[in-house]
Amino acid sequence: MTEILTDTSTGYIARRLVRVHETTAQTTGRVLTLIVLAGADENLESVIGTVKDASREHPSRVLVLLDAAHGRPLPEGKDSCIDAEIHVGGDAGASELVVIRMNGEVAEHPASVVTPLLLPDTPIVCWWPSAAPADPAATKVGRIAQRRIVDSRCSGHDDALAVQREHYSPGDSDLAWARITLWRAIVASTLDQPPHHDITEAHISGPAGSSSVDLAAGWLADRLRVPVTRETHTGHGIRLTMTRADGELVIDQRSLDTVEVEVPGAATQLVALNERSQADCLSEELRHLDPDDAYAGALDGIRRLNWA
Repeated sequence: MTEILTDTSTGYIARRLVRVHETTAQTTGRVLTLIVLAGADENLESVIGTVKDASREHPSRVLVLLDAAHGRPLPEGKDSCIDAEIHVGGDAGASELVVIRMNGEVAEHPASVVTPLLLPDTPIVCWWPSAAPADPAATKVGRIAQRRIVDSRCSGHDDALAVQREHYSPGDSDLAWARITLWRAIVASTLDQPPHHDITEAHISGPAGSSSVDLAAGWLADRLRVPVTRETHTGHGIRLTMTRADGELVIDQRSLDTVEVEVPGAATQLVALNERSQADCLSEELRHLDPDDAYAGALDGIRRLNWA
């Protein structure tokens, strides 16, 4: 079901959502409110598709806020207005989705727009799919959220991780961090295998400018507390070499879906590593609504890297 509302108000949108629940079989079992702040250059279809896929695991009330760049000319005599699309049922995944176009001055007050539409007694998560503020927690919407998700790969900042580190607040996170979750699991599993000799140094190599590789290196520096050197190569995978008393452990991503693991004294192993979609990464972030201490440690660990 889709309902289009022109020149409306958030109060009326809220009443329409209540009416939907009263007149259809839609349940109210939403686990959180997800606020998506879409920039002027956003691929709206892609963003909504990602949210729909993620909602299969996390039924939510999704509020997609579009600024004036996505809007239309204001009605004569008005300095602002709101248009909305309400999607419930099959075309909204497992969530109820409200796309709100903020035209004129109202675009400067997104927190006031979403407040009447927040689900009571449920967590609030904000996601900036591309362009993100330097300090998400200081924004009016960010202040009401338990989690704030950005994507350093396309956030619009020259050194996005440095900006995030400078302004970090508990609850901040980055899809670049979720992209390496499976890779980090392979590293942890390799280090769990005996013999458990201490790691004395590590070298990690990946594409220049990859925030995921930088976070992986920072994570190693934070957890291992040994010298970690960040190197570059022209491929698209991550190669990690860790030195210990009995030789070198090598974890080499040879292709997008295969990692080769070499451990001293053992046969080489091939481990599957599926490339994660944006929906996979968003779903993971929505599973953990407490502050991510490991991510905070990885950001801080970047300070201690040696750059080659």
